[in-house]
Amino acid sequence: MRFHLIDRIVEVQPGHSLLAYKNLTSGEEYLADHFPTFPVMPGVLMLQTLVEAGSWLLRLSEDYRHSVIVLREVKNIKYGTFMEPGKTMEVSVELTERTNDLATIKGKGEVEGQPTVSAKIVLATYNLRDREESLAVNDAQIVDDLRRQCGFLCRSMGGKPLDLTNALADR
Repeated sequence: MRFHLIDRIVEVQPGHSLLAYKNLTSGEEYLADHFPTFPVMPGVLMLQTLVEAGSWLLRLSEDYRHSVIVLREVKNIKYGTFMEPGKTMEVSVELTERTNDLATIKGKGEVEGQPTVSAKIVLATYNLRDREESLAVNDAQIVDDLRRQCGFLCRSMGGKPLDLTNALADR
């Protein structure tokens, strides 16, 4: 099962930071099991929200240079308040270090100003074609799909699309 937890990206400072939102609705299927009488977002999915935000920061900062971004390591994870249906988590991530294939990102999630999750995460980046040249077509398809997804996610608070062209040109 694959989750897409980020609902909206509202601010990007390429190579530096990203601000996004996750709205938790009562219709999310995992809430039926976690927990039936007290539904809250599982901690691992709060962490996944940070991973997704960090991945979007890298994609938007590097113009989708890598088709695959995966979690490599988590450090200093801390959980705060529960996130209940009807609440919105403000997710912010900051790139602290970048090497050839690794990115270290500091992230946090807050609900109504209260911390819900924070962690330092390390993401690994690569392209499928680096492992097998015939997979270059798959890389292109993945990047095309991610660009389309960004069209839905990358919106200002007023609902207008973010002007990422200018933001990328400024870096």
